[in-house]
Amino acid sequence: MNGYLKESNFMMVEEGFTTRDLLENLLMELGQVSDQQAFFVADLGDIVKKHLRFLKALPRVKPYFPVKCNGSEGVIRLLAELGAGFACTNKAEIACVQSIGVPADKIFYSSPCKQVAHIKYAASHGVQLMTFDNEVELSKVARSHPHARLLLGITADSSPSAHSSMMFGTTLKSCRHLLETAKEQAVEVVGISFHLGSRGLEPQTFAQSVAAAQLAFEIGTELGYQMHLLDIGGGFPGTEDTRTRFEEIAAVINSALDLYFPDGCGVEIVATPGRYYITSAFTFAASITAREEVPAEQPGSDGMWDGGMGPPVCPSPTLSPLLAPLQTKSLAARRALPCPDHPSHSSSLRGPPEDAEDHIADGLELPELQVGDWLIFEDMGAYTIATSSLLGGCPQPQITYAMSRVAWKAVQFFQGKPPQTEDDRESVCAPLSCGWEMAETLCVTPVFTPASII
Repeated sequence: MNGYLKESNFMMVEEGFTTRDLLENLLMELGQVSDQQAFFVADLGDIVKKHLRFLKALPRVKPYFPVKCNGSEGVIRLLAELGAGFACTNKAEIACVQSIGVPADKIFYSSPCKQVAHIKYAASHGVQLMTFDNEVELSKVARSHPHARLLLGITADSSPSAHSSMMFGTTLKSCRHLLETAKEQAVEVVGISFHLGSRGLEPQTFAQSVAAAQLAFEIGTELGYQMHLLDIGGGFPGTEDTRTRFEEIAAVINSALDLYFPDGCGVEIVATPGRYYITSAFTFAASITAREEVPAEQPGSDGMWDGGMGPPVCPSPTLSPLLAPLQTKSLAARRALPCPDHPSHSSSLRGPPEDAEDHIADGLELPELQVGDWLIFEDMGAYTIATSSLLGGCPQPQITYAMSRVAWKAVQFFQGKPPQTEDDRESVCAPLSCGWEMAETLCVTPVFTPASII
């Protein structure tokens, strides 16, 4: 074991239950004595499962987890234990990763737009690998970090329909000029990077980008660079309800890599999967702290609830109203789902009362909830936890980490350490679990998928 993750960092739970079961138990424990308004439950076993799935589907690709996607300590420790690298976009994220002992050679400063102070910070802390896609970025790195190892960011799709995240990256036509400029400034370029974004992309787009990267490699090699690293970015789905499954994308990538960067060619392949790793691992619970009736004739919703959600939340969660009211002793009776006994109303959700702009969603069909009831948001692992808040900024809801025996044994086997016996573990296991297979416990399908949550 690498020693990044210990049993004290998470709750050991039994096999056979799910994250939802753990969340319900936590809510029962809160009762009416706690002033806690929101919290996360994180199934670390789900991340272990995703990691092993990634290695199986893309055996030539080394994952670098983008810390901006979720910089919580439990996630960073687990992925470091599994041997993943980390893609950081600023010095706060670099500090977060290095604070648990991750070496600099496993950190990629991946931001295409870097502050000079942050470049100097990376240089002083041994982080060499970073990216650029224009002359301004190149000049900043040349002045502030002359020993950096750079990847040239490219884009293979310049069509108007391209995903907005593809605004970064130079075109193939500009590659030669930028590589020549890097040569003049004595900057070492070691490879090519591209990032396709996380939504609405066909697997074939990856193949096109790999082909474009091979052309850029040829230009770099022609100019005398030792090109040996390809970053294929992210864009892999984090849930199973997407049009294209992860394995389908992986199959296309593998075919493209075999064609343009065959095994044995001396090129190392990395990727930066974020949503893929973390989306389904986190569930978010928020209590209703205020309620307002809106006259029926007024345009908009019939009610407004404040979920007490301080943090920025995932842009596209699945919203599932459950577990209300908390005062009810019967767990079955506390499921506030639309049914004849609980007629639904057109409703709106908003954030803290002091932030009038924190608008979550309109037009939700929800039962008539009361102050103290809870709303459960599933698939909330990606872009819900800011690294700056973890380092002393705005407070974040508490995160309860859990992992099943099977998942923890998988981590141990992965690192070549025999797991402890069942007798040794008996005293540290709680009586329920985040199951190795995520079981669906909703009695109806989710009622709404908001376009955005701020």
